[in-house]
Amino acid sequence: MLEIFIVVIVPALVVVAAVSDLMTMTIPNRLVLALVLAFGLAAPLAGLGLYEIGMHVGAGLLVLAIGIALFAPGWIGGGDAKLAAALALWLGFEPLLAWIVLFGILGGALTFGTLWCRSTPLPARLDGVDWIARLHHPKTGVPYGIALSAGTLMLWTDTNWFSILQ
Repeated sequence: MLEIFIVVIVPALVVVAAVSDLMTMTIPNRLVLALVLAFGLAAPLAGLGLYEIGMHVGAGLLVLAIGIALFAPGWIGGGDAKLAAALALWLGFEPLLAWIVLFGILGGALTFGTLWCRSTPLPARLDGVDWIARLHHPKTGVPYGIALSAGTLMLWTDTNWFSILQ
């Protein structure tokens, strides 16, 4: 059962978050809640003790506090802050710095790529595609959930979750 969470459910939820952010510029609360609930089910199945669970919760709360601080001035979206906290809950403290650096680099590349695309006219055949036109609009933010998700998936197999499976 634990394998299903680690190999299927979490990666699938992470991909859905990225696609949702790309196409709608939102990350649904129910998706973030699903990640949190999945952790609540998987942690005991993995044999994590209260201390280990507490450390994972601490990582999630730390990232949530940072996310709220970045959300307040409008630097990131609320969905991005909540998604980052839910993903940090799964990751714990061990890979947290590498994850933050990785999704920061990916987010920077995503931002520059988005700004570059917005500096060129949108081809007419794509102008009628709602999500592409919305993403191309200069007043639209950057779907940073893509960077969060990509960074998570890039590190996922190197986390303690996979060592538990062995």
